Amino acid sequence: MDWNHYRFRTRWTLPAPAPVVYRTLARIEDYALWWPQVRDVTRLDDTSGSLRIRSLLPYDLFLTMREGRRDPAAGVLEAGISGDLEGWARWTVTAREAGGCLVRYDQEVDVRKPLMRRLAVPGRPVFRLNHAVMMRAGRRGLARHLEAV
Repeated sequence: MDWNHYRFRTRWTLPAPAPVVYRTLARIEDYALWWPQVRDVTRLDDTSGSLRIRSLLPYDLFLTMREGRRDPAAGVLEAGISGDLEGWARWTVTAREAGGCLVRYDQEVDVRKPLMRRLAVPGRPVFRLNHAVMMRAGRRGLARHLEAV
């Protein structure tokens, strides 16, 4: 087992229409407005940005996100990740028959941050919990943000 490799899958159910959620998720430069753990976002060009992220643990992750696939018809946003984490992330937004939408977040990354690599074995459950807390807060923040729009 590679202790520095992570796969995450998170699902959010939101009451907003899928196209609205998709457009919101496509605007990475606005993530810090609604996602508490996304501390800073700087748009680098039309297809990339840098982010500073901090959840419960007392360290920041610095990432560069580069747009991969953008397919509004399929509800897919995909990006490559480099920096403290290396890999990819994908949002998939689908309408629900009952109304609202289902948002699925998939991420597969290798840790590059030296501190996290040194703590790979004992820290793994804590790192996974840290990610789960961040994703729960992201869902709540996005739901509030969509209500205000």
